[in-house]
Amino acid sequence: MPPTAWSCSWCHPASHVGGEWFEVSRPPYLRIGMRWEEAVVADGLAPGTSHSFGISDKTLCGIQEAGMSPSDYWWLPEREDACGACRETAGVIDDRWPRAMKGEDARVSVALRL
Repeated sequence: MPPTAWSCSWCHPASHVGGEWFEVSRPPYLRIGMRWEEAVVADGLAPGTSHSFGISDKTLCGIQEAGMSPSDYWWLPEREDACGACRETAGVIDDRWPRAMKGEDARVSVALRL
């Protein structure tokens, strides 16, 4: 079974299912400034505003454009040019993570060995 990935639309953790041992894993909690890349697209995003690249080829504020991709750089919500709506959504998503899952050792991984 080849591994597949999916992301929860409520709290946005990327989970991976499959692989050699049918593992279900979710990476550990990452603070807001390390969780999303900056969105890059030629058209559709206002110049001078930094948007986060979310899931399903959309920014966290909901902009979806053909050809949008993540950059090689983190989206930093504390920057002056960060989109306010992306920042607000990132805060809401961050608040949804259970406090117990925000620790360094809170990685979830379950493997079934056949």
